[in-house]
Amino acid sequence: MATEFTYDELYEDEEGGFRDSIATVDEKGKRIWLYPKKPKGAFYNKRLLATLAFLAIFISGPFTKIGGQPLLMMNIFERKFVIFGRLFLPQDFVLFGLGMITFVVFIALFTATFGRIWCGWLCPQTVFMEMIFRPIENWLEGDGRKQQKFDQKKWDFDKAWRKTLKHAIFIVFSIFIAHITMAYLIGIENVKELITSPPSENWAGFIGLVVFTGAFYFVFAKLREQVCIAICPYGRLQGVLVNKDTVNVMYDNKRGEPRGRISKNATEEELSAQGDCIDCKLCIQVCPTGIDIRNGVQLECVNCTACIDACDEVMEKVNKPKGLIRYASLESVEKGVPFKLPIRSWAYSAVLLLLIGIETAFLMARADIETTVMRVPGQLYQKTDRGTITNLYNAQMVNKSQEEMNLKLALDADISENWTLNVVGANEDGLINLKPEAKTEVVFFIEMPEGDVKQRSTELKLRVLDGEEEVENVKTNFFGPAK
Repeated sequence: MATEFTYDELYEDEEGGFRDSIATVDEKGKRIWLYPKKPKGAFYNKRLLATLAFLAIFISGPFTKIGGQPLLMMNIFERKFVIFGRLFLPQDFVLFGLGMITFVVFIALFTATFGRIWCGWLCPQTVFMEMIFRPIENWLEGDGRKQQKFDQKKWDFDKAWRKTLKHAIFIVFSIFIAHITMAYLIGIENVKELITSPPSENWAGFIGLVVFTGAFYFVFAKLREQVCIAICPYGRLQGVLVNKDTVNVMYDNKRGEPRGRISKNATEEELSAQGDCIDCKLCIQVCPTGIDIRNGVQLECVNCTACIDACDEVMEKVNKPKGLIRYASLESVEKGVPFKLPIRSWAYSAVLLLLIGIETAFLMARADIETTVMRVPGQLYQKTDRGTITNLYNAQMVNKSQEEMNLKLALDADISENWTLNVVGANEDGLINLKPEAKTEVVFFIEMPEGDVKQRSTELKLRVLDGEEEVENVKTNFFGPAK
């Protein structure tokens, strides 16, 4: 029977060990270029299906309309945000901000429970790098050791045309990804206009496309795993949120140690004392970030499952059970107990449910019209020759819908008939025209007989009418002479 080891016993880090450095940087600080072998296996096939689903959603997203709005758009330039077909304007800042807080709490809960499973399966960086750009590179230059030898050989015609074609394809894909990304920022209609118009008609849009294209090409041709290791802020969160109960891609050290190659001349006693790991190092060779998963939980691991497939294949060949490397928590590996949600995850879940409830209530109460009434600065009230008191107001009306509206401002029905409200510039029926997804500012005044003024400040309720239907009501104050 194999001797039991804990990770602390196995990997008491020495100076200069794996905890003090990363696999992609040497002792002089120079980057080590990785040549991972192409993974294959059950998990890789599932990731291919996840990739197809992601690409279908990513590419079709800007073209998909819900109620005339795109599925998702974050137009920071025009300050318009669309999420699942719902339009949010700057006036919805509280609602949008609450949604972002809810999203952050969800990320915290998801990461504390499942680690970086998002990174390995659906993160655009991993999907594009491992499922599109790297397969193109493997197709032209080979994978693993073969690709390394290809890079090391002297330049000749074969190397030149393969490198040229590879980078040309990389640029084409980068251009395509840049256009789709821009569609999520400014809308597919504006992107179509950019494509069909000369750059001189929209230099800002053209420069934006060039910058995005260059950034994507640089990321997938040069930066690669460094984005996940050193740049991505989500990866930094892992150190704060991950604990012993978090599910990660884990090496079962209880079963695998002491590792060692299988000897044909080994005795039964020697074989029984040896762990299941035969130290083939395939788990390292397929890793896109270059780590040794047998060292335990590491920041660089993106949970891509390439090492699981590689190890399972080896276990089959040596007639040992699969799962030496698998999805598990550190607690379940060390103590041999089944996975359970930690208290922290339950707490996150409670907060998340509360936020979702509040967000849902706000969404249900959200109106298509938002009116803000303010008094004109510098004016308190005016007396007229007709024996009345007038107050002047500004109203800012925002139409959040896609339909043009003709609305009317009116006093509440409980207010005396002697009081009147008149909108400056309104048509004969007193209607205010609001364009779709636009803001309109109007000036109006309220007039009342001086004898009706009972106090210095009177609270009034104003109604916003669409025909006979009240779509909103707002409150303001009417000022008169002190009594």
